[in-house]
Amino acid sequence: MSANYQSTLAAPASFEGLGIHTGLQSRADVLPADPGSGIRFVLADGAVVPATAEYVVETARATVLGKDGSTVSTVEHLLAALFGMGIDNAAIHVSGPEVPVVDGSARAFANAFAEIGTVRQHAARARYVPVSPKFFRDGGRTVIVLPASSFRVKFLAEFAPPIGTQYLDAEVTPEFFAREIAGARTFGYLAEVEALLKRGLAQGGTMENAIVFAPDGPLQPLRWPDEVVRHKVLDLIGDFALLGAYPQCEVIAIKSGHRLHCLATVELRKDFAGSLPSANAR
Repeated sequence: MSANYQSTLAAPASFEGLGIHTGLQSRADVLPADPGSGIRFVLADGAVVPATAEYVVETARATVLGKDGSTVSTVEHLLAALFGMGIDNAAIHVSGPEVPVVDGSARAFANAFAEIGTVRQHAARARYVPVSPKFFRDGGRTVIVLPASSFRVKFLAEFAPPIGTQYLDAEVTPEFFAREIAGARTFGYLAEVEALLKRGLAQGGTMENAIVFAPDGPLQPLRWPDEVVRHKVLDLIGDFALLGAYPQCEVIAIKSGHRLHCLATVELRKDFAGSLPSANAR
């Protein structure tokens, strides 16, 4: 991931499944793309939405990107896999309103990208290197961005029992991402899931694509004892992919989520937007 050159997929990759929020069938075809084009979504109506922070239109339960009234939801796991596996340029054709949730993690995406492989492109990789500490707050949530030699994340997650407090400190490399982060699944509390279903939400949520926590513990076996904070790091990586550049920095996140991550990336992009490829690149 810290290579000096951009990369793209060696061949297309396709994924099908339900959208976790709408319950509608969707397909995502991830295609190789030209140097400097970045990551962009091509929607069923033909709209092209760049995967950069200024196109975020909603962060309530997922990261939603939109342009001129066209939107695509739940992009964070796929973006995390692209970023985590070191892929700079891709065109993602999505047939439905959401990216397929698959198993609630980024494992299927990361495994497919690893199997297909990448191609190094003859263009320098854009980097974000902060020259001074940056602080972002939203109520009791905090994100701090510090200068560093590589991309590091320190995440403190705090939830009601039975999850409690979890912490992860790691350098994010493709190897670490594939082995320790990609497989961490989305999660929720049983009472929360029941309330969402009554409101017509989470229509695609199942025991196969989300961890459900009852008062006395998870209803499914965990992949790691600290799977929750690993998934929070997965979400953060997907949101920081919206920088449109490799974040050569340390991110300290305290109880943060999509809203604060995206607010931070919008502000960080202002520091270096002039040196980046155009967000409207095709």
